[in-house]
Parts: sequence; C-alpha cells; structure tokens
Amino acid sequence: MLAVAKAPFRLAWLGDLAGAWIFYSVLPLPPGITPRFERIARFAPWVALVIGGLEAALWQGLAGAGLVAQLALVLALGSALSGGLHLDGAMDTADGLAAGPQRRLEAMDDSRVGASGVQALLQLVLVRIGGLALLAVAAPWGLVWAAVWGRIAPLVAMQLFPYLREPGTGTAAFHRRHWQGWWAELVPSLMLLGALTALALRFAAGPWWWLGWLGLLPAVLVPLELGRRLGGHSGDSYGACVEWTVSWSLLLMGLISWRMTAAG
Repeated sequence: MLAVAKAPFRLAWLGDLAGAWIFYSVLPLPPGITPRFERIARFAPWVALVIGGLEAALWQGLAGAGLVAQLALVLALGSALSGGLHLDGAMDTADGLAAGPQRRLEAMDDSRVGASGVQALLQLVLVRIGGLALLAVAAPWGLVWAAVWGRIAPLVAMQLFPYLREPGTGTAAFHRRHWQGWWAELVPSLMLLGALTALALRFAAGPWWWLGWLGLLPAVLVPLELGRRLGGHSGDSYGACVEWTVSWSLLLMGLISWRMTAAG
C-alpha cells in the first residue's frame, strides 16, 4: 500500500483524490492507494467528470431507445453513482428552509423527509428532465459540464460563507478545518475546466465551447442564494448546491442551445 497520508506534499494530492473518489461516489477505488480525507472537496469536480462521462456514455448508448428511456435511466445512473449523497442534502436543506431560523438545523438533522424536501426532489428532477430534453443530441456534453459545475459550487460556498454548525461538529466540518484558501482549493477545478474547454473546441459541434461555461452562473448564484437564506452553509447545503447547480446548468444550457437552434 502507498501510505499517501504520510507521503511528501507532492504525493498528498493522490490521497485526497482517492478520498474524494470514495466520499463522492460509489465507484471502487483502484488498489494500492490509501485515501486521505482532508482536502477532498477540491477533487470533487474530477470525480464528477467520471460520473458525467458515464452518464453521457449511457445517453449515447440508449440513442435508439427513445428520449423517455434516456432520461429515466441516465438520471437513475447519476443518482446511483453518487450514492444519493447530494440529493439527500438538497431535501434536508429544503426542509430546513421551510422550518424557519429557529428550527432550521433541527429540521435538517431529522431523518424524516418533510413536504418541502419531497417538493425539492420533484422540482430538481423536472428541471433536469427539461434541460436534457432541450439539449437533445447535445445532452452528453451538457451532462459532463453540469456535473463538473455542480461540484465546483460547494467550493464557492466554503469560501464565502461560515459553517452553520459548531466548529468541529457536523459531517462536513473537515472541509472547513483543512481549507487552505480560494486559489489553493480551486486549482484542480481550473485545470479541469481548461481541459474541457479545449476538448469542446476540438470535438464539439457548434459553439459548445462557450455554452458549457453557462454553468458558471448557477455555480456562483446557487451557493450565494442558499448561503444568504441560511446564514451560512453546512454539509446538507453543500449537497443542495451540487444538485441545484447541476439542474439549473442543464436547463440554462438547454434553453440557450434550443434558442440558437431555432434561430439558426
């Protein structure tokens, strides 16, 4: 085993990447790597690239099965690959917002899902369905871009807002404890966005190199709005940032793509 947690700095990133792989997906970790759960949030977009790529591959593989089958099975795959981690946070956050400031954290901790959580789930699925239907043949590109932007959104939340719970408590407290500042944590995401842009310029049909960047808007606005309404962020709201950013990114890209196609 490669003891990454005690390795030099140049190898520490591999342990964090392995930790992100385990924490943010149900995919098996390749043998020979010891995960480290410290600065894993910076590598969540890399894990999202794999999840989005698998979703895109399934969408392409179901091309002859019809839109309904594509939508249902691709959305199911995305939820399964992430273990429902972020979706659970989105529902808990909705319940917390509905409960009001005094009972917010209590409602978010409750294992029972309330009416607001169910509504949030339904809205997330419908918005995502609408976006993918509008994207049509461009959906594979949209799935990859949206997955990546969704995992960048919590980085915005971690940088700009305090943690809602007491220091050292909560399942996501370690993110704040090991946070090293905006630029240090954002470097892997910037590298990934650059690579995606280069691939889009090389292989995508039409102007997809810039349409993918529309996801930047929800990746910033969603954590800002949730942080404003909650007064900060928690592990649950980080998950809500992921889910709402993915959904709104798909819808925004789908609407613009549809309008461009209709106009041209």
